[in-house]
Amino acid sequence: MYTPSGFVEKYSRVIHQVIENNPLATVVINGDAGLLVNHLPLMLENESVLIGHIAANNEMVNLDGVDVTVVFTGEDAYVSPNWYPSKKEHHKLVPTWNYQVVHIRGRLSIQRDDKSKLAAVGKLTKWQEEKANGSKAWKMSDAPQEFMSQMLGNIAAMSITIDSVEAKSKLSQNRESGDYENLKKIMAESGKRFIYD
Repeated sequence: MYTPSGFVEKYSRVIHQVIENNPLATVVINGDAGLLVNHLPLMLENESVLIGHIAANNEMVNLDGVDVTVVFTGEDAYVSPNWYPSKKEHHKLVPTWNYQVVHIRGRLSIQRDDKSKLAAVGKLTKWQEEKANGSKAWKMSDAPQEFMSQMLGNIAAMSITIDSVEAKSKLSQNRESGDYENLKKIMAESGKRFIYD
């Protein structure tokens, strides 16, 4: 990823928030038949592992041990030169696009045993249900056990051992402070969830 030094995201807190706020990841594998791309919700289990699950029929289940690249795309927005106060002084501004993104490289591991599948689904469900429904969160035990067993039979658990993390926050931080602060205000007013350190 092209990342000028001023846009390198160094703060793990910001990187974690981008992942947590945007868990639908793009998973890219360079396989024998070319690039394989999937879109999967993933969560950080800890600093060195991502977890998730995939359909048992997804061709990824046969790629245990391969290297993968995972992309979490955070907020993005068009930026008009009109939003920079310094435009009135010199007019030497052009439109741009601001965004936050995290690239993770690692190794894929597929687990087909029931214990691993239950753990992955349970953690992902609890995480998202608590965010969506709070104390009224849906639990796996709410569904009939036979039905859940059938559903678990249709998936495989997966984990990605993290080898490297590269993150970028292109947020106009290279602009004059007045321009930068005004843009932060405009983005907040528009409901964008950019994470500024």
